[in-house]
Amino acid sequence: MNFALLGFIVYLILILVVGFITYNINKSHSDFFIAGRKLNPWVVAFSERASGESAWLLLGLPGAAFAAGLMEFWSALGCVSGIIFYWFFIARPLREETERVGAFTLPTFLAARFEKGQVAIRVIATFIIIFFFIFYLSAQFNGAGKILNVTFGLDQTTGMIMGAVVIIFYTMMGGFFAVAWTDMVQGIIMIGTLVILPLVGLAELKEISQGSIDLSEMAAADGHPLLSFKGGKTGWAAAAMIISGLSWALGYMGQPHLLTRFMSIDKAENIKISRRIAIAWVIPAFAGALIIGVVGAGLYEQGMFDDIEKVMPHMANELLPAWLAGIFVSGAIAAMMSTADSQLLVISSSIVEDLFHRTLGRDPGDTSLLRASRIITILVGVIAFAIALTSDKLIFSMVSYAWAGLGSSFGPLILLILTWKKVSWQGVIAGLVTGFVTTVIWSELDALDAVISVRFVSWVAAILAVWITSMLTRKNNVNLEA
Repeated sequence: MNFALLGFIVYLILILVVGFITYNINKSHSDFFIAGRKLNPWVVAFSERASGESAWLLLGLPGAAFAAGLMEFWSALGCVSGIIFYWFFIARPLREETERVGAFTLPTFLAARFEKGQVAIRVIATFIIIFFFIFYLSAQFNGAGKILNVTFGLDQTTGMIMGAVVIIFYTMMGGFFAVAWTDMVQGIIMIGTLVILPLVGLAELKEISQGSIDLSEMAAADGHPLLSFKGGKTGWAAAAMIISGLSWALGYMGQPHLLTRFMSIDKAENIKISRRIAIAWVIPAFAGALIIGVVGAGLYEQGMFDDIEKVMPHMANELLPAWLAGIFVSGAIAAMMSTADSQLLVISSSIVEDLFHRTLGRDPGDTSLLRASRIITILVGVIAFAIALTSDKLIFSMVSYAWAGLGSSFGPLILLILTWKKVSWQGVIAGLVTGFVTTVIWSELDALDAVISVRFVSWVAAILAVWITSMLTRKNNVNLEA
């Protein structure tokens, strides 16, 4: 009996059951998109962590560490720092402010604070969300194909179809309730994978090395020492590499699918409980992902895999009992699903709430809006799947691109709006446009991006655009926040 396959099938059935159970809980599109602000702090914490760390954490980061060694430490450190920062300084103020203005999407929250420019803000913000999330969502479908290909020998396209169908179905059925509760299960499986597999890998490497682990003499894919934090670089090249890794921190403040978690918690004061849980999850998780890649480089030769992002499922299948490998493979699928379902909801909410309901002024009633939300969820999923089917980019690069665009377009705005009273509606538009345009252009300039990361450049450019434009236009604005 194939226990790995059996475990995976049981997992998929469990996820689909959650979708059915939560179908009738949704009474309005507010329930569908943020669970009516009723979630307890444990569910919020695990949901935020599971949706925050997609297939990138289980596949992308280990693959990057497999190829580059401890040079990827800076990316892990940047992510951990960003997570801790926004749980302390963004989570509670955002929960309080979005409830005060009656918003459950970022575009509506940004627009609701101003007397003028509301339509322009909602339309531009919604376009940016749709544009970057389509790439982000495609990366998750690619992740499903890779994992199922390595584990069960399925054709990668077949694996992508399976993952896409399950995600689209249970998200369409249960909305945010289904997403949040399945995220909790997925978050538990993910942390188990990221704690146990590195320990097993280290034990295997120690046995192969006859009792001692020595990776110091091994080289990464480009020839530098595997355990080098600077990747053999010196001077500005080393500084730029470190800044590039740390710049992952900036993106967390601008990810709509994560910020929505803060909006959904039952009470603002419960944020502190969720924060402790999230931080306790994130540190061992990122350490584990990094160790998987480095240990993988010690176990396997560079060039062994046709795709470096398959190192984690290879390790699980080779080093673990079949039943446990099945659970951990489910963990990788869980990472992909927990992010993909959240992104589906964010895109759908932006189209239905920000464009159809708020901008066009259409209000056919909660039942009709709920039905429209489900239809849009299916359409968006199909489009993202089509892009994934035709893309040959690595998960790491696709997520990095979307992360930079969303992080720079929304992150500076969220930070300044919650901490500075002088942001104008023109400043909001300037920040959105600058973050978007800088990301798109800088990402195409490989020579410049190699010097300094687009994640850093686009974020700095956007916050300067918000600040300068707001200072120049503030006197002529009426702010509705009072």
